[in-house]
Amino acid sequence: MATSLGYADGELIDFHRHLASIQSIGDYVSISISAEIEGGYGHDAQSIIGNVSRTTDTGVAGINIEDAFKHQPGLRNVKEHCQLLANIRATLDNHGYKNFFINARTDTYFQLEQPYEETLTRAKAYVESGASSIFIPGLTDAYEIKGITRYGIYPSNKLSTVKSIRCKHFGFGHALSDKIIAHLTKNAAQLLESRATFCLYE
Repeated sequence: MATSLGYADGELIDFHRHLASIQSIGDYVSISISAEIEGGYGHDAQSIIGNVSRTTDTGVAGINIEDAFKHQPGLRNVKEHCQLLANIRATLDNHGYKNFFINARTDTYFQLEQPYEETLTRAKAYVESGASSIFIPGLTDAYEIKGITRYGIYPSNKLSTVKSIRCKHFGFGHALSDKIIAHLTKNAAQLLESRATFCLYE
């Protein structure tokens, strides 16, 4: 979504505009939508919880929320992030959204050299704090995925072989849009170089 509006990833879109885009998509599709809200677009728990509530008002069925800081390196403290997830879940429950899907993303595999044990700790804690699912981008080792699922945690994952390793679902992030943009960029370069349109019809 960020790229389509001319922004890089990382909460650079104004949140009002982000919500408007989510609402626009929801107005034209008949399937359930899970909204990406990165780290929550807030600098404290109260503002993040408020943004989650505003997101639910668009009619989405769930959110994806991350534990990585957006404007500095590092991950949120486990206890603090668990408290945030618990407060989000309590707020949703109190407002009639008991089945709302919280996909908790952990960026351990992007930020740590030896991420497995920390990932397991965070995944278990996030589920206990109200997360519906765990998203672990960068996790591709089937043995490690199976190790996590042994604890009853079934992560989302960016693999095509998810069925055999018991992932509940998988995602591809912005990989598809990146492919499309790369194709457009390549063809635009050819147009400029050749000053002809024949390359578009090959």
